[in-house]
Amino acid sequence: MAHQGVVVLAIVTLLCIFINMSITYADEQQWCVADPKASVDDLQKALNWACGVGGADCSPIQPNQPCFDPNTVADHASYAFNSYWQVNKKKGGICSFEGTAQLVSTDPSHGGCKFPFDP
Repeated sequence: MAHQGVVVLAIVTLLCIFINMSITYADEQQWCVADPKASVDDLQKALNWACGVGGADCSPIQPNQPCFDPNTVADHASYAFNSYWQVNKKKGGICSFEGTAQLVSTDPSHGGCKFPFDP
């Protein structure tokens, strides 16, 4: 009987480890993008901050660069927000941009435009 108890305990332990690894992996797969409910004016202000004071790498959203198209404030803000957040999340940076951003678990990269990701 004691042997069965050890086997059950080992199985439960392995399941807990697997579930914890799955949750941790899922938590790491996040990108910070523009909230579709945010106004264009608010997104533009947040985009200006991210690319200015925030220090996001906004070179890929400049004309003739891989993330310029689609040329919308929301798309450019998404790239800038994510660029900022990926660098700063481990230092306490949050994905908010005064309520204009949200975290998503689906990679927003498209075509030749690759959104940064730092687990």
